Amino acid sequence: MSIEEQEIMACDHEHGCSVESAPSNRYRKVLWAALIINALMFVVEISYGLKANSSALLADSLDFLGDAANYGISLWVLGLAVTVRARASLIKAATMVAFGIWVLGDALWGLMTNSVPEALTMGTVGALALVANLTVAVMLYAWREGDSNMRSVWLCSRNDALGNIAVMLAALGVFGTQSGLPDFIVAIIMASLALSAAYQIIKQARSELAIA
Repeated sequence: MSIEEQEIMACDHEHGCSVESAPSNRYRKVLWAALIINALMFVVEISYGLKANSSALLADSLDFLGDAANYGISLWVLGLAVTVRARASLIKAATMVAFGIWVLGDALWGLMTNSVPEALTMGTVGALALVANLTVAVMLYAWREGDSNMRSVWLCSRNDALGNIAVMLAALGVFGTQSGLPDFIVAIIMASLALSAAYQIIKQARSELAIA
């Protein structure tokens, strides 16, 4: 009998487990790999974000930190009742909302102070972050249509990859205009992505709690 079959049979109906909600050993390994990648990229991006004076890189570094925490939560709730997983998703969504609001405030402050980031550092670190996020997104692709908890993990990875592309485009804009405006625009885009994903997660988690 495979590990996944043993995990499914071990589920106790009193705890709300089902065949669909039983965790797989493969999914656990993917989450651990994603957690490590995001934790390492947080260190890289916050270091170079401060060095480059880039609001977009700093925002992305905190996003990596938030994602690492999200993967940790996801590992904790694997195999628990659907209501527990849904509540964990609501917590993650609240974190994403807070992140989006923080980025909006940081972008407005940078715009008011007219700071200009280092374009070369932005582009280089943005490209590295894109590779990291695409790697995680590919690993998680198979679970993109799962419950709200699995979906939230997939949405985070997808949005991060889109944000990295925007950071690289912003670096080109900063280089060409010698203005910090492209950097601030990207920060606003990233905040919008975070708020949109949070809304989708909250909507699905609430529906799961309603029928549980």
